[in-house]
Amino acid sequence: MTLLAEIQSVADVTRIQARLRPDAEAIWFEGRVTTFGELDRASNQCAQALLARGLKPGDRVGVLAKNIDDFFVLWFGCIKARVTLAPVNWRLAPPEIAFILKDARAKLLVVGEDFGGVVDMIVSDLPDIMGLVQFEPGHPRWPAFRDWIGSHDASDPNLAIHPDDDVIQLYTSGTTGLPKGVQLTQTNFLTLFALALEAGWAKYEAEKTNLVVMPLFHVAGTNCGLLALLQGVRNILTREVNPVEIIARLQDKQVAYAFLAPTIINMLLQTPGVETADFSKLERIFYGASPISESVLRQAQDRFGCDFTQLYGLTETIGGATFLPPEDHAPERDKLRSCGKPWPGFEVRVLTPTGEAGKTGEVGEIQIRAKGVMKGYWNRPDATAEAICPQGWFSSGDAGYFDDEGYLYIYDRVKDMIVSGGENVYPAEVENALFSHPAVADAAVIGVPDERWGEAVKGIVVLKPGATATPEDIIAHARGLIAGYKAPKSIDFVAALPRNPSGKVLRRELREPFWKGRERLVG
Repeated sequence: MTLLAEIQSVADVTRIQARLRPDAEAIWFEGRVTTFGELDRASNQCAQALLARGLKPGDRVGVLAKNIDDFFVLWFGCIKARVTLAPVNWRLAPPEIAFILKDARAKLLVVGEDFGGVVDMIVSDLPDIMGLVQFEPGHPRWPAFRDWIGSHDASDPNLAIHPDDDVIQLYTSGTTGLPKGVQLTQTNFLTLFALALEAGWAKYEAEKTNLVVMPLFHVAGTNCGLLALLQGVRNILTREVNPVEIIARLQDKQVAYAFLAPTIINMLLQTPGVETADFSKLERIFYGASPISESVLRQAQDRFGCDFTQLYGLTETIGGATFLPPEDHAPERDKLRSCGKPWPGFEVRVLTPTGEAGKTGEVGEIQIRAKGVMKGYWNRPDATAEAICPQGWFSSGDAGYFDDEGYLYIYDRVKDMIVSGGENVYPAEVENALFSHPAVADAAVIGVPDERWGEAVKGIVVLKPGATATPEDIIAHARGLIAGYKAPKSIDFVAALPRNPSGKVLRRELREPFWKGRERLVG
């Protein structure tokens, strides 16, 4: 029987690998090793702890922590207890974190030691929280995670798993500034496993090594770690993105596979020591989450000397849509600006404003249909209906076109979203922060080209008559209300914003001077 034939639920990943290779390393994190057998037993204990705490199927467990090995213990424990994990982007400001945890109705919150102070600030606004646990030991009031699960039986609860169970709820920014919880189910993940392996890009060799540096609140981080564990591969985790540490781990842990956002690749190429580092064990780098420039990609190919695979997808499609395999990265193929062809089992089309499928070279909104598409947005039926049509097509918000060989190209965004360093930023959310400054009469936010981040957030501001403020004042004000990566990196002052007759800001007109002469209108 093949591995995939045995996998009936995501919980089977630890069960099967614990049987096949109980003593092999599953996770290495800052010197601590967890074997596949230990991962399976500890996640059983976690499931029993959750059930003993009174959590029921469908309840949410919040996580606010940087990358840590016990994330996977908690995640598999949740799956075995039919409880849904809801990781929170730790880069957010406290009010944003509180909104997500309250929206998820999290019953339990597991915290990294860096965020105890943040939780103390917001916990009074979280009425559903029944308990707090810290991953690391040492908190004066909250139990340490391994102590909390350690007193429970290590037997597998073996609950019947339903295909529609939510395995994880990842939050994505909303156009109104309110994040939405993306419900990814057992069916979604089993689809990911089957189709990623069928496409070929995700076939790993057991007991080789995979590097996880993307944050585990991001679909790239969770998928990267999970696909490796599925196939008996060792995961090396870094707590956060640290270029010096990444270069060290690629070498001393003999990493074969790694997913790196374009921003991270660019950082590594500029880090002292990269020019003499030994990357001879590196076989494949996967990249995605934002576009990459051809010059950075060519430099990376020369320096790392391995195969490259580009992945295009969204949280709502469990990261799936198209891929550009290593052979299409050859210079003679001239496909580096493309994001490849659809995975097997994923339908991808371009829909023009007239509602028809785009012909070759014709720009339209990219839509995706597959069993990998999310169940919906948590408690947002209207937003779900807007995103997924009755025929099952998910509207990506990206504008693109197909060439005559069926390769997809991203051209622009249908919506106003900015992607900076792989993080989504919606102008409306930033504009809300700018408008709350007492000197601001009007404001618009756009993305402008940035060599390091792909796009940088720029605010275009109209001051109130007689009011004065510096760009630094306004940026500092915004940083107090929203995450630092969302705050503008620059502010331009203008006398008035361009608007159409109905009063809508003409963002394309604001963007045009910054993007003029470029082949694509995204970074």
